[in-house]
Amino acid sequence: MVDRIFAGVLLIVTLAYAVIAFTAISAPFQYDPLGPESWPQILSVVAIACLLVILWKPDAIKMNVARQTWFRLAATVVMLAAYSELYEPLGFILSTILFGTALSAMLGAGILRSVIFGVAAGVGGYLFCVTLLDLNLPFGELVEWLFEPSSTEGAS
Repeated sequence: MVDRIFAGVLLIVTLAYAVIAFTAISAPFQYDPLGPESWPQILSVVAIACLLVILWKPDAIKMNVARQTWFRLAATVVMLAAYSELYEPLGFILSTILFGTALSAMLGAGILRSVIFGVAAGVGGYLFCVTLLDLNLPFGELVEWLFEPSSTEGAS
């Protein structure tokens, strides 16, 4: 019963999101093959389909979630919020390294493996998105400021 209530409330929210996605979101130009309008539309259609399946036939199995799992879920939400706040100032690479390292350490990887994963996700993800997907990812205000030539060097 709780599944159906949750799915019903979420379906109402998703339908409102779909209305916005199909009517209000528009871009003056398209910088990727599908355009910026397509992703919210695809997301809303898939979410509506999934929620209708839950409404039609919810899970009959009751899940008892351990306290540690709830803590990890809450910590992941906090880390995602921190990641989104650090994304612009630190850039994709550094913020992804921090997030990937912290997440993998929280999930039980050793510190060395966590750092290796974080670096691989940050650097590899940046190279993948920039070279293969041709996306514009922020390099980071902090990184740009550190490597920016100072104004006093050219004054001599």
